[in-house]
Amino acid sequence: MNAPNGNNSPWRLCIAPMLDWTDKHCRYLHRLLTRRSRLYSEMVTTGALLHGDERRHLRMDEVEHPVALQLGGSEPQELAHCARIGMRWGYDEINLNCGCPSERVRRGAFGACLMLEPQLVADGVKAMLDAVAVPVTVKHRIGIGQDEGYGLVRDFVGTLARAGCRVFIVHARNAWLQGLSPKENREIPPLRYEVVYRLKRDFPDLTIVLNGGVSGDAQIAAHLAHVDGVMIGRAAYHQPWWLSGWDAKFLGGPPCALTEGEVEQAMLAYMQREAQEDGTPWPAIARHILGLHHGQRGARLWRQVWSDHKLKALPPDQVGAMARAHLEAAAHEVKAKRRQALDELAAQAQELGVGY
Repeated sequence: MNAPNGNNSPWRLCIAPMLDWTDKHCRYLHRLLTRRSRLYSEMVTTGALLHGDERRHLRMDEVEHPVALQLGGSEPQELAHCARIGMRWGYDEINLNCGCPSERVRRGAFGACLMLEPQLVADGVKAMLDAVAVPVTVKHRIGIGQDEGYGLVRDFVGTLARAGCRVFIVHARNAWLQGLSPKENREIPPLRYEVVYRLKRDFPDLTIVLNGGVSGDAQIAAHLAHVDGVMIGRAAYHQPWWLSGWDAKFLGGPPCALTEGEVEQAMLAYMQREAQEDGTPWPAIARHILGLHHGQRGARLWRQVWSDHKLKALPPDQVGAMARAHLEAAAHEVKAKRRQALDELAAQAQELGVGY
């Protein structure tokens, strides 16, 4: 079965908005690895933008495009104002968070609890669409609490579609608003991908993007047979090198031209630039690269160096050299063991009188 929109949807592969993770430094790393995937900011509340430091929340690098700003809020005029701010800063999309189940979010009257107020959300979507010239999208769950009925999410999507929303990013779990932490809400409510597939069948003219529990290429390919796009979160963050194959495998582009070592060097240069231009300490950036060498020999010691707070006073290039020494030592050890094994095979063959 072919994907609903082939390779053409701008939302075919996305990296999820993740609070405290997908800041501008993380997005810079991800853009080095995949040129065509869609990136998302951390959630920024309307209150933070209206009463806080715009630059701190919205500063980004030109290489990040296409990149979306995720807003948290519920008051239509505040959402419209913040959407205009986001567009002014250059974001390519405004995404409304209707999926976060945390207690803090519920007290602020935004996140997953808004699925119970579809008309309010529709009013917010309409206000933002009237205010900006970029897409306004919504990220939400498939239900609330332990009710696994289809009607809530169907009517939620239908109401927002009538208000003009055309793109829905659907986390394929219910949000339990009581009794579970945000972390538990990402793990305990069961994944029900068929609900997301059904939304695409019932709303074929909408762009439906599936999110939740995706951790491999085979899963991406399987979901793309049913929906327009796939959004990946923590698996992409913890194993960033995985992203390097996405453009060629799924997005009709060339593979990543950089090696892991070259990506690391590019991030070192970025750390130095950020320190000069904005005074950013390198540990605030280095934390995002800790999974870069996932699964390699020496990676654990490499991570330990970059994570060592006793080294934070050193320049990042010096720390990077110390970290790479562990990878190089592990590589030399592998080569030495391989050479030893070959020598032993050659000796055994000589004893048996056979060529090797």
